[in-house]
Amino acid sequence: MHLPDIEQTCTELGQRLAAYLQQNNIEQPLLVGIRTGGVWIAERLQQQLQTEDGVSTLDISFYRDDFTRHGLHPQVMGSELPDSIEDRHIILIDDVVMSGRTIRAAMNELFDYGRPASISLVCLLDIGRRELPIQPDLCGVRLELEEGQLVKLSGPQPLQLTLS
Repeated sequence: MHLPDIEQTCTELGQRLAAYLQQNNIEQPLLVGIRTGGVWIAERLQQQLQTEDGVSTLDISFYRDDFTRHGLHPQVMGSELPDSIEDRHIILIDDVVMSGRTIRAAMNELFDYGRPASISLVCLLDIGRRELPIQPDLCGVRLELEEGQLVKLSGPQPLQLTLS
């Protein structure tokens, strides 16, 4: 399988996000990346968009629904968000969207910080396999993987994709 060029995909995704924000009259969005790959993608998009607030980060470790089965990840880093996200337009960014469970956990955490005006989901890769009815508003590339195959983003410099 041929994996996409990450830098080109990020550039195109940034252009599409700028158009999306303009079409939806969203000014001063808050870019929120999900650790760790989502933060790397959010930083690339922020460089293109030059948003005022920079990039906020979410560490969803305590919000995962498999926490009791798998325990806590050894490198929990905490979230970094403004004191309030009340009435803000959130652009939630992740590297890979698969089951939808990571996004559900991220939205649960976001609502602990306030009630946003909206949440738009942006991802670099969508590999399907949904378990929850969650779909990205913007996606860099949709990949069809073989059964049991996964894709992983490593980085941040350079960003690279690997199949396993």
